[in-house]
Parts: sequence; C-alpha cells; structure tokens
Amino acid sequence: MAGRAFPHAVPAAAEAMPGLGAELLQMLLSLAGVVALILLAGWLGRRLQARGRPGGRRLRCVEAISLGGRERVLLLDADGKRLLLGVGAGGVRTLHVYQGEAPAADEAAPAVPAAPFAELLAGWRRRR
Repeated sequence: MAGRAFPHAVPAAAEAMPGLGAELLQMLLSLAGVVALILLAGWLGRRLQARGRPGGRRLRCVEAISLGGRERVLLLDADGKRLLLGVGAGGVRTLHVYQGEAPAADEAAPAVPAAPFAELLAGWRRRR
C-alpha cells in the first residue's frame, strides 16, 4: 500500500525533465549573445572614438597631474600653443600661457629598467 500512496509522483517528475536540456541550452545561447553584443558595442565605440575629424584635433591634453581630491593641473596644447590650467572645485584658471609654438615632439623621459616581479615582491616584504 505504501507504493500506491503517490502513484502520479514519479511520472510527473519524469515529464518535466525532457524540456530542461532545451531550456538550459536556450538560456546559455542567449547569455552568449548578450555578452557578444556587449563586446561588439565596446569595440565599435572605440573604433568610432578613435576616428578623428578630417582636419585633425586642435586640442590635446599633454599631461595632467592630480594635486588632491578635486584639484588638477593640466598642460594643454591648443592650436600650437601650450596652456597650463588649474582645475578645481571653484572652476578652471589659466596659470600660464607659454609664448611661441609648442615643441614638435615631446622629449621622452629616460627609460627605467623594469624590475622583475620577484624583486618587487621581495622589496615590498622587507618594508613590512
């Protein structure tokens, strides 16, 4: 009599299982499609952003240094002139306008040899 108490329990569970694989496959394919669309949108955004105007860019940030939480100093190249700007919570101020034309090529800083990761880690451990 114990076997006859729930005669429909096993067939109901067995009927629900065949569609589970198809639903799982559909969900995984949908997830892969969404991830592919996100990657495509990022790639397309970078491609469109990298394309400049036919005349080239007239404004370029040469260097920026953060002085605090909200304060920065920017060195801009605008139409061949260099501007030193201070940017803060109070607004933007021109600190200096360099006379003459901006140098054609920025002088590169001397190359610093890269230390292997193990040496950097050992130095960090010694300081602690």
